[in-house]
Amino acid sequence: MGSNFGELARQVVDKAQGLGADQSEAFLIMSKDLTIDVREGSVETLKLAEDRGLGVRVFKNGRVGFAYTSNLGNSAVDEIIRQALANSDKTSPDEFNFMPKPGGPYTPLNLFDPEIQKVSVEEKINIAKTLEKSAKGVDKRIAITERSSYFDAEYEVTLANSLGIASSYRGAYCGGYADVVAEEDGDSQTGFAISMILNFKDLDPEKVGREAAEKAVRKLGAKTINTQKAVIVFDPYIATSFLGVIAPALSAEAVQKGKSLFGGKVGRKVASEKITIVDYGSMPGGIASAPFDGEGVPTTKTVLIGSGELKGYLHNTYTAAKDGVLSTGNGTRSSFKSTPEVGATNFYIEPGDINPDNLINDIGAGLYITDVMGMHTANPISGDFSVGAAGIRIENGRFTKPLRGVAIAGNILELLNNVEGVGSDLTFFGGKGSPTLRISGMTVSGS
Repeated sequence: MGSNFGELARQVVDKAQGLGADQSEAFLIMSKDLTIDVREGSVETLKLAEDRGLGVRVFKNGRVGFAYTSNLGNSAVDEIIRQALANSDKTSPDEFNFMPKPGGPYTPLNLFDPEIQKVSVEEKINIAKTLEKSAKGVDKRIAITERSSYFDAEYEVTLANSLGIASSYRGAYCGGYADVVAEEDGDSQTGFAISMILNFKDLDPEKVGREAAEKAVRKLGAKTINTQKAVIVFDPYIATSFLGVIAPALSAEAVQKGKSLFGGKVGRKVASEKITIVDYGSMPGGIASAPFDGEGVPTTKTVLIGSGELKGYLHNTYTAAKDGVLSTGNGTRSSFKSTPEVGATNFYIEPGDINPDNLINDIGAGLYITDVMGMHTANPISGDFSVGAAGIRIENGRFTKPLRGVAIAGNILELLNNVEGVGSDLTFFGGKGSPTLRISGMTVSGS
């Protein structure tokens, strides 16, 4: 990929400085994405997308200007440097606008498995087919494949700024996805599974297919229940869905704007002492790992909630300057078209030491939740949520009948405080992960 990117990034910074920027930064990214969808044993879509581009950020008189281009020819690059400087005239000055200086060594990470690139497209198609075949082989009631996919991506990120940061890294990941429908007696239920990993050899398509099929089959014949208060167990996927609401609320940006349920609570108990929530940007093997963030700050491991106590927030350079602390290396960028926001990397609840089966085997009557609908409606400012749910009933420590058509409502802080058991089965879904969680009691609304 773009070995001359480092040279281009340095030239951009030099030019911007020459044109009058106080500080300047060049951010380059090149990526390739492959997706193969199979249905009924034949390829439905095969999509290869390539993207590359440059984002230029300048600071002048405390004002920030930004511009980007996907054309890396000389005249286009010169044009966006001028554009970034012109844009800086239109923004308000802010004393906290500055770029990070080089900040110590980057953690060496092995993010690029060359095997992903070397494997033929035919072989990748076969993986998607194996996934589908494995799902269909689980049970004759698996009637429809909504989607059976193999996907991979490779990327290269290069960053330079006028204070001496100049670095780049390469990464790649691959994965499989299955979404199937089981049918019986007029009832149809869906099940899906996904796996995303850094090393090609670790991908197990049969396991992904099997998991999707088992999830669909075990929901057949699901019924609702009466409204009740019950012990609730979240499988890792559901617990991780809640992290999708918790992560943005732990960003210093949200806190500084008064838009977080964790605002003003540092040093206070916000969860059960069994809960520790971590963001780990340099985690070996993590899908969201990188040696540095979108500003060149080294990534690190940040404990946000430690044994129930709120320890701090995620920061980029700007929010850290505002709070008088150091950046946590969470200046994330979704592409070359955006400036560094504050975002999570590998964000997870630390596992406990309880086998997940042992979280269930002493429950007289409870619910194991495997699906929720409407998580995006949860309020990140108040923490209130109300979601549709489905799962399996637990009776005398055993899974019994499938359950659907219920709603669970409450508040995220209340939920975190009511966690009474944390499993040993930390499972990641992309950049977020959680073990099985047992919650002492929640109201479940049924029919």
